[in-house]
Amino acid sequence: MDLSSMSVCDLHLFNEVCTAFEGYLRAHKPTLNTFHPFFEKALWEMLLNGGKRFRPKLLLAVVCAFVRSNQRIQQAYPIALALEVLHTYSLIHDDLPCMDNSPLRRGHPTLHTTYNETTATLVGDGLNTYAFELIANAKLSSPLKVHLVATLAQCGGVRGMVLGQALDCHFEGQELEQAELEELHTLKTGKLIAASLKMGALIAKEFSKTPHDLARILFDLGLLVGLFFQVRDDIIDATQSPEQSGKSTQADGLKNTYVRLLGLEGAQGYLCALQAQFLDRLETLPHALRTYLTHLLESLA
Repeated sequence: MDLSSMSVCDLHLFNEVCTAFEGYLRAHKPTLNTFHPFFEKALWEMLLNGGKRFRPKLLLAVVCAFVRSNQRIQQAYPIALALEVLHTYSLIHDDLPCMDNSPLRRGHPTLHTTYNETTATLVGDGLNTYAFELIANAKLSSPLKVHLVATLAQCGGVRGMVLGQALDCHFEGQELEQAELEELHTLKTGKLIAASLKMGALIAKEFSKTPHDLARILFDLGLLVGLFFQVRDDIIDATQSPEQSGKSTQADGLKNTYVRLLGLEGAQGYLCALQAQFLDRLETLPHALRTYLTHLLESLA
């Protein structure tokens, strides 16, 4: 990806918004007023431990591409935070002993390692539901909030991420065909990424004129990007140390991965093919949106 022809001014705006969102996230830790000795700290600990903020940045990239009012952009922050909160819940549960039993996430000990499995499970439950509280309380129109809740629930729940995780766990140790593996990871990873782009398009449409069918176009793009990052993660897991990746690696055991199915060289070739596909689709997007998304994807490559 080549940023040489992109507007420095455009990227400056987007980077400022992403920096402001990080401050918003850190300032909006829920206050529980509880006599529990550590649950409130544990609830926000994984969010404060960093992360790429990929999903909220996808949403903000779409909003910034069409909305120039800083006040309007800030109205999208609770929705962006809801995406990061729900994604973080999924990581906490994914790391549990009954799932991947991972001791490390984002370069820090996982919650069940620091506290206990009960605390980690309940923190995940709490973050899952808090995501929808954030959307409900956002200063957006009620019809828009209903659409946002439905999108996040469908893509993060039993028609998306949760079903993908169920397939991943159930078929551990059983070899899947490539089409089945792609369906599994489209559900587990791709749908929440696609939801992030679609939800950004829904918010942008509320405040500005957007291209026809933008939400669907971006949703389809998100599914492709999600598949790309899943293949990349499988390659990272097979080739990097925990110190390099910031999380447990070479720990997929008997799970289905693209490296296991295609071999390392085959997975790397497939990764290149997926990248070429989503770069072609990026070229069809309006300039500002293409600028932001290209910049964001390049920063994660």
